[in-house]
Amino acid sequence: MRDAVEKTASQVTLSLTLNGQSRRADLRPQARLSAALREDFGCEDVKSGCDAGDCGACTVLLDGAPVCACMLPATRAEGRVVETAQALAAAPDQPGALQRSFLRHGAAQCGICTPGMLVSAEALLRRTKNPSRAEVEEAISGVLCRCTGYAKIVTAIMECHSEAPAKTPEPAAVGARIERLDGLPKVLGSDLFGADNWPEGTLLVRAIRSPFNHASFTLGDLAAYRKSHPELRAILTADDIPGRNLHGVIPQLADQPVFAERTTRFKGEAVAIIVGPRKVVEALDLADFPVEWQELDAALTVDQALAEGAAALHESRAGNILVNGLVRRGTPETALKTAASIVEGQFSSGFVEHAYIEPEAGFARRVGDRIEIAVSTQAPYMNRDDLALIMGLPVENIRILPTSVGGGFGSKLDLTVQPFIALAAWVTGAPCGMVYSRKESMQTSTKRHPSQITARIGADAEGKLLGMDFTGYFNTGAYASWGPTVANRVPVHASGPYSVPHYHAKSIAVHSHCAPAGAFRGFGVPQSSVVQESLFDELADALGHDRLEFRITNALTTGQATVTGQVFAQGVGIRACLEALREDWATRRAACATFNAEQEASGGTLRRGVGVAGMWYGCGNTSLPNPSTIRVGLTAKGQLMLHQGAVDIGQGSNTVITQICAEALGLRVADFTLVGADTDLTPDAGKTSASRQTFVSGAAALRAGAALRAQILRWLNAGDDAQLTLSGSVIAAGDARLDLAALSDEANALGYVLMAEETYDPPTSPLDENGQGDPYAAYGWGAHLAEVEVDTELGLIRTRDLVCAHDVGRAINPTLLEGQIEGGSAQGLGFALMEEFHPGRTENLHDYLIPTVGDVPRVRSILIEDPDAHGPYGAKGIGEQVLIPTAPAILNAVRDATGARLRDLPATPDKVLRALNAVEA
Repeated sequence: MRDAVEKTASQVTLSLTLNGQSRRADLRPQARLSAALREDFGCEDVKSGCDAGDCGACTVLLDGAPVCACMLPATRAEGRVVETAQALAAAPDQPGALQRSFLRHGAAQCGICTPGMLVSAEALLRRTKNPSRAEVEEAISGVLCRCTGYAKIVTAIMECHSEAPAKTPEPAAVGARIERLDGLPKVLGSDLFGADNWPEGTLLVRAIRSPFNHASFTLGDLAAYRKSHPELRAILTADDIPGRNLHGVIPQLADQPVFAERTTRFKGEAVAIIVGPRKVVEALDLADFPVEWQELDAALTVDQALAEGAAALHESRAGNILVNGLVRRGTPETALKTAASIVEGQFSSGFVEHAYIEPEAGFARRVGDRIEIAVSTQAPYMNRDDLALIMGLPVENIRILPTSVGGGFGSKLDLTVQPFIALAAWVTGAPCGMVYSRKESMQTSTKRHPSQITARIGADAEGKLLGMDFTGYFNTGAYASWGPTVANRVPVHASGPYSVPHYHAKSIAVHSHCAPAGAFRGFGVPQSSVVQESLFDELADALGHDRLEFRITNALTTGQATVTGQVFAQGVGIRACLEALREDWATRRAACATFNAEQEASGGTLRRGVGVAGMWYGCGNTSLPNPSTIRVGLTAKGQLMLHQGAVDIGQGSNTVITQICAEALGLRVADFTLVGADTDLTPDAGKTSASRQTFVSGAAALRAGAALRAQILRWLNAGDDAQLTLSGSVIAAGDARLDLAALSDEANALGYVLMAEETYDPPTSPLDENGQGDPYAAYGWGAHLAEVEVDTELGLIRTRDLVCAHDVGRAINPTLLEGQIEGGSAQGLGFALMEEFHPGRTENLHDYLIPTVGDVPRVRSILIEDPDAHGPYGAKGIGEQVLIPTAPAILNAVRDATGARLRDLPATPDKVLRALNAVEA
């Protein structure tokens, strides 16, 4: 430590040059540099994702070299030069060259990793103006991204100093590669997430959590504990809940307590919170909290939970089965008896962690008899309604202000910090905030459901599918969460996007003493797709058919019934997706065969193979109402305001929905001012999940834009094909002009002189007792091709290339669609090869592995446009489905390369070697 550091008993004074300015602050002697930069110097562009050096979100430049600020004592920066993402700007609110390149290439999605990526890349670019791909990948290898799949980040860095193409006016809003409308704050580092911009004096909330998977507990003398810690402002338990001590995303199945009472059902479940000044609460050793634990027997697997004599987790339910799902069509038992060939198999997968880089975070404040909660969430109105019941308040007394979301993928649909900070703020009267540690996040957040699936599929000699029988057990954890949704969606989708005339699929969601399993990009369909697509390869081989052509032969077409009996008159694009892979399929298989022959001749251990897989995914809720409402209005001053409540978690809804509304209204995207999700200011656009926002909220935006346009045209007495312009307060069509200022006396309660608000709810029907009906108004369709290389000596799988064809109906913004495909494919790769959460063992981003830039292959996106009649301009959803076919395509490619059947995910090297040994045996 340098002598210049001034010491006192409780603090040190740190002086440094920060983003070009001399700065000085008093801080705790043991403070991490990341915490000091955020809390003492106000640099909230330094993000904190793990405090362990695993994620790299906190990367800064120290004397020009990138370092993880969470791993460095702040005192090590004494007298040195520190640069954060702010330093890269050309001027205040003006992006520098690298930030500009990130915007141009769509390299920032949620934005939580972007500051760390930028400064890591900046260090490289200062050394090498035109780096190679390998140099770029090495430079950013210490920073994790869960959204983008890294492809656009790498391209943005490599092309940072390339001359940007001259901007030309876009002929239309829909179809244009418009830069992300919320992208500038992401690349400048000024975007505000759940842990950012807390009010001065915000109290910190920490939870007391169960150390066991299943335990009974007794709280001790809380008054004495409070007395021994006089600076604490509150200790709160279930006794302090003013309303209902239960919550759940499906209201009629709400079963998860805010605070456990007497018994905890999973490791990490909260029993109390403490509230106090930040530095006091951070310094507390919670091991001293007065609670006594009695560990109880735990059922962690489906088999244990369903074993004879197993205790029920919930007295209100018979046994440990939460719910069953069923789809039955025809007589599969009879059809399979006539098949020329039948294949069958048993498959399994484990818990998969969302691993978003931003842990759960937010703050709440009491405003009179209301509570305002700024939080990282995917579902503001669902949060509001559940919190009203917990707090015993009318819904209008709860306001949710979603912050930017640093990755969600489904888990930030459920309540996390919200009830804790709301209760703390209500009781103390002070603003209260909470940020989960990485361990807390991984212990308690919802997971992808583990699965145990058996299936039989048969076809005739010509390769036409005859029948399928499918049974899947899904470990839904301690509470319901989205377990019923998964159980109901899986049987609908387990056939894949193919014509299966005789079909039976049953799913069973089972409670266990694990963290709740919930929504995770695909709602159970990725697990079932691995089963069906793997068996398809085996069935095609048994019949002597080409694997890709077998799928094309059986792909659903317009006018054919799905397994639920639904018939689409248009928009069935799966065959086009599969056909788009034909050329790659042929050329890559030939190249792999040549490579393998050379390896065999030389005694090499590498083998290459190619695999394909198809997918379909229903957009929105299954057979349930699914409305979104969008509002657009003009003020007397000519401000065009779009109230868009579809939370953007990185997928691009802020941009896409604006493009759709602009197209319908006939004005420029640049004319709009966006009013983001806020339950006081924006109508309910539904939750951001199930690939519904472009499809459903986009359709509402189209209707709102068209309705406002109709009003304007009536005022102008102009025809339907009139070209509108907006300048100042004047809106015009040719020579016809309307000065909106003249209508100021007619402004409504919201301040608009002209306004439209429209709702869209896709047409669906309930499923009957056999699962027959119209569960979705539209499906997204796609097919992936994977080329892999397997080291047969080490059991290592390297995915060399992915070719991804997706029917998106209409490409509203191709850049954003490509980003979704690349990012979803990376998550699918993780599901296939490396990701598995073990309660109590993998509660950090060091032991739980997600793909790094070195793991993700090149991805080529093929956008198919087969318009859907319900979607805005024909558009379908994309966010969820891009993950689904990646894992089965990779596993099929491994089998193509080696003959190894991999039926237990993830396919880690030990499992690969066992499968290879089985082939040899």
